[in-house]
Parts: sequence; structure tokens; C-alpha cells
Amino acid sequence: MSDVIVVGVDGSEAGFHAVAWAADDALRMHVPLRIVCVVETWPYQVPQVGGPEWRESLMTNARKTLDEAEEIVRERQPTVEVSTKLLTGTPAAALREQAGDATELVVGSRGLGGFAGAVLGSVSMNVAGQVPGPVVVVKAETTTVHGEIVAGHDGSPACEPALAYAFRQAVLRGSTLRAVYAWSLPFGLTTGFSCDFEALREVHQQVAEEQLAPWRERCPQVQVIADVRCAHPVETLAAAGDQADLLVVGSHGRSAIGSIVLGSVSRGVLHHARCNVAVVRAHETATPA
Repeated sequence: MSDVIVVGVDGSEAGFHAVAWAADDALRMHVPLRIVCVVETWPYQVPQVGGPEWRESLMTNARKTLDEAEEIVRERQPTVEVSTKLLTGTPAAALREQAGDATELVVGSRGLGGFAGAVLGSVSMNVAGQVPGPVVVVKAETTTVHGEIVAGHDGSPACEPALAYAFRQAVLRGSTLRAVYAWSLPFGLTTGFSCDFEALREVHQQVAEEQLAPWRERCPQVQVIADVRCAHPVETLAAAGDQADLLVVGSHGRSAIGSIVLGSVSRGVLHHARCNVAVVRAHETATPA
């Protein structure tokens, strides 16, 4: 991966919040920041809709947006190396291409084209989990520091890249890491069948601890809270995120269709969590060394 953070901006308030978040993370990671603005010009190339003058107006506004975003970075983190890039095309596709080998991609939760009642915009939904690196969806301006990172895991190898990113963020920030492992009773056990609940709880506790053990050894400076519960994962993670600076979840990374790539948990977390969310694609297993 290239040592650069890519952040998408479109002139919206959410986009500028994403720029501020990305500037802070670039400082923590000691990497350059690339601000990208993608202008979708094709609707205005139809004579009945607009024409060349509309296209030039869009490009002018995009340049102003990039200038404003760059100024945010220089005022907030003056030592961060920053560059800008103006592109034309489909925003989600262009951002995916720009982030193909980046350290991470940062986007706002909703852009200028979002519906008034939408929690998550189409761009953020169509890039999360679909690039090799982490995608951070910034939902609000960061005003309170909680000192905690929340990461979801389930004991499977697919969670390892998300844990790797979460531990790295915890190290860089000097934060506590809350590793949330939410499990459910087997289907049918809530309809009259009995089971040894305590034995099940102990098994899941052991699975969670075994997955965390190598990361504890690799990052001894990080205080780790193993939060194992019999509960719905989306509800548990979203609630934990209320007291976190960042919530990290994994994605399947198996398809070009957003809903399949994300899976029900990561998609649910993106929609329901009120904090900033990082989606980390499950690719090669990230094992602690």
C-alpha cells in the first residue's frame, strides 16, 4: 500500500468534517494527505440540461472546494503534506480507484446529493468494504475525545484485518481498545429448548480471548477490554460506539455488490452507529508478528 491517506470532498459539511478527521489521522500516521474532488459532469453534457457552461461552473466550484479543504488541513495540521486532485466521473468509482493502494480512504457520511432523511450517502455506502484498505466514514465533527477505540470481532480469520487496524489506531492515539464479541443463542433455543447457557458463554469467552491473545502480545502498551456478550452485534457495537472515538468493523470483501461486500453487521453498524466508523475489508489474514 502507498503511504498516503485519500479523502473525498464535495463541498458538503460532512465532506469538510472528513477532511479534518483525515488531517488528524495523517499527522498520527506521518503520511501525506490527498484531497480528491470528483465532478459528475455527464448529466450536464446533455443540451436540454446544461451544456459547456454548466460543466465549467461545476469545475470552478470544485476547485474552490478543494482550496477550502486544503486550507482546513493547513490550519488544522500545518505539518501534514497535502495535495489536491480534481477528477471527473462517478464519485464512488473514482474514489475507489484513487484509494486502490492507499493507507486508508476517508469520506463523509452524506454528501450534497443525499436525501434529507438518509443516514448514509450513496458514495460512502459504495466505497465501504470495496477497496483493499480501510474506509473511514466520518459522521460528525470530532469535539470530544473518549480515549477508546471499539472493534467488532467474532473469532474468524476475516476479522483479523479489522483488529490490525483497530490496534494500530489504539497505539497511535494511546487509547483503550474495547474488543466487542457479540454472540447469539443457537436457533430454536429460545422456543422452549434448554441449554447450558454458562457453558456456551465460557466457550465464546475463550474464542474471543484466543483471537485477542496474539494482539495483546504484539501491542502490550494497549489496554484491551474483552467485551463478550450474548446480544445482537449491531445493537451492541452501535451502543459501544457512543463512547468511542472510532468504531472498527470488518467486511466480507467478496463481491462488487455493496450489500454483499459489507454483510449485515457492517452494513447495520454504518447505518445505526452515531460515531465515526472504519470498515476494513477481509482480504489476506493479518496475523500479528
